Amino acid sequence: MRGGCAFQLHVRGVVQGVGFRPFVHRLALRLGVAGWVRNEAGGVRIQVQGAPEKVNAFRRALREEAPPLARIESVDAREMTPGPWSSFQVVPSALESEGRLPVSPDVAICAVCAAELRDPADRRYRYPFITCTDCGPRFTVIREMPYDRARTSMEAFRQCPDCLAEYRDPANRRYHSETNSCPSCGPRLWLEGEGAENPEVPGGGVEAALRGAAGVLAGGRILAVKGLGGFHLAVDATNEDAVRRLRERKGREAKPLAVMVRDLEAARVMARVGEAEARLLESAERPIVLLPVASGFPLAPSVAPGLELVGVMTPYTPLHVLLLEATQRPLVMTSGNRSEEPLATGNAEARRDLGGVADAFLLHDRDIVARYDDSVVRVMGGGPVMIRRARGYAPLPILLPFPSPCPLLAVGPHLKNTFALVHEESVFVSQHIGDMENLETLDHFRESLARFRALFRVEPRILVRDFHPGYLSTRVAEELAREWGLGSPLGVQHHHAHIAAVAAEHGREGAVVGVAYDGTGYGDDGAVWGAEILLADLRGYRRLGHLRYGPLPGGEAAIRQPWRTVLGYASLEAGVRPALAAAWEGVPDWEWGMVEAQLAGGINSPRASSMGRLFDAAAAVLGVRRRAAYEGQAAMELEALAAKVWGRGGFESGAGALPFPVVMDGDGCRVMDPVPLLVALGEGSGRGEDRAKLAAAFHDTVARTTADLVEGVCEEEGVGTVALGGGVFQNALLTLRLRGLLEGRGLEVLFPGALGPNDGCISYGQAAVAAARLREGGSAE
Repeated sequence: MRGGCAFQLHVRGVVQGVGFRPFVHRLALRLGVAGWVRNEAGGVRIQVQGAPEKVNAFRRALREEAPPLARIESVDAREMTPGPWSSFQVVPSALESEGRLPVSPDVAICAVCAAELRDPADRRYRYPFITCTDCGPRFTVIREMPYDRARTSMEAFRQCPDCLAEYRDPANRRYHSETNSCPSCGPRLWLEGEGAENPEVPGGGVEAALRGAAGVLAGGRILAVKGLGGFHLAVDATNEDAVRRLRERKGREAKPLAVMVRDLEAARVMARVGEAEARLLESAERPIVLLPVASGFPLAPSVAPGLELVGVMTPYTPLHVLLLEATQRPLVMTSGNRSEEPLATGNAEARRDLGGVADAFLLHDRDIVARYDDSVVRVMGGGPVMIRRARGYAPLPILLPFPSPCPLLAVGPHLKNTFALVHEESVFVSQHIGDMENLETLDHFRESLARFRALFRVEPRILVRDFHPGYLSTRVAEELAREWGLGSPLGVQHHHAHIAAVAAEHGREGAVVGVAYDGTGYGDDGAVWGAEILLADLRGYRRLGHLRYGPLPGGEAAIRQPWRTVLGYASLEAGVRPALAAAWEGVPDWEWGMVEAQLAGGINSPRASSMGRLFDAAAAVLGVRRRAAYEGQAAMELEALAAKVWGRGGFESGAGALPFPVVMDGDGCRVMDPVPLLVALGEGSGRGEDRAKLAAAFHDTVARTTADLVEGVCEEEGVGTVALGGGVFQNALLTLRLRGLLEGRGLEVLFPGALGPNDGCISYGQAAVAAARLREGGSAE
């Protein structure tokens, strides 16, 4: 087809692993244009020629009709001289050293594949690894880009003639589906351990494996299930003995467990599901969604002890679909690891690490290239808020408001770690890594970082870290700088990173008033920060408000023992201990005396301004939780208690407010004093007032005091935009109340979307601050 016009198009974005080349080929055939399409490391390149009206229609449809999983960021067009092509072809990928592009996350099974899975006439009937160009694993099977089967863990499975015919047929929906397989040529499933029909020989077929797995679960035993990004540990979610046994063996004392149900209707039986939650449960991402448990549903109490919410998800792989249908019951599906360790991914690793936890193993032989936790989302005010960003979302890039002057690596925080690689305006934020507190998580960090550098072809020239000198992430940054021959890492204050993450996500470079409420972060003055009002832009900040400092006896020990925090506050004022004494009820005399000695001698009792610790303290004063099994447990149970009466008794209109005075210190900084607030809670509880109403009044008081303080700062500084960041804003009661108050006063409120308010956003915030400072030729310090 000579003559007409011709263009070469370079398409960037999420355009590999999403059926983009097959779509382009079908579009070209439909419109009667010639040329070719191929994957490149930097995107997809298309040569198209034909009659001008047809070529123009092709270019329009490229954006308007793109596959549902594609995300086109740009299409660069260059006019060419028409070539000798008489048809349109998909040609082999081009290997390049410099190109980079986003990698698609793993995608839940689509409706068409789900229908084939249940169709007895289909050759993939009940095949646990059914996929197509619109669904299935992506990130967890890709070894390197561009995305072709030879560069994935599916390389080990040679396609049979039938699958190969589909793969080569432009009219077939599996045309160039790199994960294409069937029972004849694809991965196989088997059961090992208890319930295996022939324990001497792994195998016996899919149906035997599923029958055995269902029997294990029905018998109250623990099943390890190999999924997309790692193993799950599964038990019957209605069997209290089974859930308790899982907790004991896994070493997860009280932290809530996620539950997988068969479909949306089953979710509605188990929990209260709104429209936004329903969309998430059926989305291609299929995150864990936090939902209120329905009254009367027989969920085992140990699934989410003390909480109103439970994490619910629907099956996102064909194997999960088949397993849920075989068991006919909701299943706890928690991470396949021992407490605080990374997910197990390999069969041998799972047998070694989970052998003392699981009674049986449901295994397959497709290698998992990347560890990939389930994402967790909570709906607030009708919209989703990210709690943990991983499967379904990572590693899609998040943009900066401007290009970075050079490639960066931000190593992220100590807890809930993610890291971020930056090239120009694209920030590739890793999946959830975990708490940087052991060698296994450090290995996971380094493995994931090496993979990101290779996939996205980013070689950092600057490293960025938290200010805290003792964090493992700080030490990692310093080690990497030495290994790579780079200069000293640049430091970014923790709470500035929180606010910068929110501002940058919304494309804001100018000043905002930031409210950073979280647990702990290293402050400029060497104290523990965590309740900060900042006037900030991406380059810097001024601290204009905070919580009154109180000693934190035992340091991090107070996170798990909130009564210590209360005793620290009690040391600030004479005569308040009787009102707060319920917080340390039942604490042994020897332990109480030891903490008293710490306070008296100033031993390991850092000064702390922390909203997270204040919520913990309030829970202790009300007798909700004096000792916690995990960070945030006390605060989460306090929110659950308040939610029982929230919306009744006028709390959302300000009724029942408690004293929470604000004073100006000698430096002109507004200081919120928590002692009168805690005393009022203790006295009210001592008089027999409803603890749920007191918990609700506490939430309302914190929101109202914060709104008053922020409004005053905005007026003084001439700023009309407020950014909310920090893990405390995972609390829906506080967040929605504060947002409503601020917006009611005419202020614009920015809230995290893509990354959520907790420390998972810190690496992105660090990157934004460093890029802004470097862009202006300054230091990132």
